[in-house]
Amino acid sequence: MFELSTLVSYTAVVIGLFLIPGPAVLLVFMRTAQGGRSVGIATGLGIACGDFVHAMAAAVGLSAILMTSALAFNIVKLVGAGYLIWLGVQALLEKAGDPQVEAVRPRVTAKQAFLQAIPAEVLNPKTALFFLAFLPQFVHPGHGSTFAQFAVLGLIFVALSALYSTLLALSVRPLGRVLGRLAWLNRWKGKIVGTIFIGLGLKVAVQQR
Repeated sequence: MFELSTLVSYTAVVIGLFLIPGPAVLLVFMRTAQGGRSVGIATGLGIACGDFVHAMAAAVGLSAILMTSALAFNIVKLVGAGYLIWLGVQALLEKAGDPQVEAVRPRVTAKQAFLQAIPAEVLNPKTALFFLAFLPQFVHPGHGSTFAQFAVLGLIFVALSALYSTLLALSVRPLGRVLGRLAWLNRWKGKIVGTIFIGLGLKVAVQQR
C-alpha cells in the first residue's frame, strides 16, 4: 500500500510537527505538573484518542465539511474554545486552602484527565484541518483503497502522538515534585493553570480557517 520511503517521510514530518509546541503539549505539561506522571500520560492518551476521531473523520470525508463550510468551522471552533475556557475558569475558582488539606484533597484523576483531553482535542478545528491538508499528500488512489490509506496514516499519527505525549509526561515528573515543595507556587498554581487554559481557549477562538 505504501512505499517505505513514503512512510519514513510521513513519520519524519509528523515528528517535526510534534516538536512545535501547541495546546496539546501545554495540556500534557500542566496535567503532569498537577497530578503527576499517570495523569500526564492519561492526558496524552486522551489527546491521541481525539486525534483518532479526526483521523477517522478525515477518512470518511467529514473534515472536508469543516474546510468548505464556514458555519461548521465556526461552530466547532467556538465549542472547543468554550470548553477550554470552562476548564480554565474551574481552575481559577479552585481555592488553594491549607497545604495539609491540599495533601488529602482529591485531585484530577487519570480517568478525569483522559476524559477531559478527548473533547479538548476533538473540538480543535485546527487538528481537523491539519488532517485534511496534510494526509492527502501521502494518499495515492493507484495504491489501493483511499479510505484504508487514510486510516493507516491516521493510526500512525495516533501512535506517534501517544508515544510523544508519554515521553513528555515522563520528562515533566521532576517538575511536579518541585511544584509540590514550593508552598507559594502551590497557592497560585490554580490561577496559573486556569490562565493557560483560558489563553488556549482564546487562541482557538480567534484562529482562522
